[in-house]
Amino acid sequence: MSSTIETLRRMANEIARNVAIRGHDAAVVATAEHIAKFWDPRMKQAIFADDRSQLSPIAAAAIDRLAAGAEPEAGLTAVERATAQATGACDAG
Repeated sequence: MSSTIETLRRMANEIARNVAIRGHDAAVVATAEHIAKFWDPRMKQAIFADDRSQLSPIAAAAIDRLAAGAEPEAGLTAVERATAQATGACDAG
């Protein structure tokens, strides 16, 4: 087993754990958005090809979503939307 894939699994699980408080569906979207935005294409290909059994349910669902070709939503990321909601901010001009 490669230490690179172990690192990618750990990273995906950490991202998922950090956003899990939002609930499963929102956390899946946030995890997928983070990976899509910040991971190198080689990292994504490696995790897509890996067995999902070592991933948390949120991380596995996020990887499945990306591997199926889902694109992140335009505009604010899930993390930015949650931060705005948590602080009472709005995007009205």
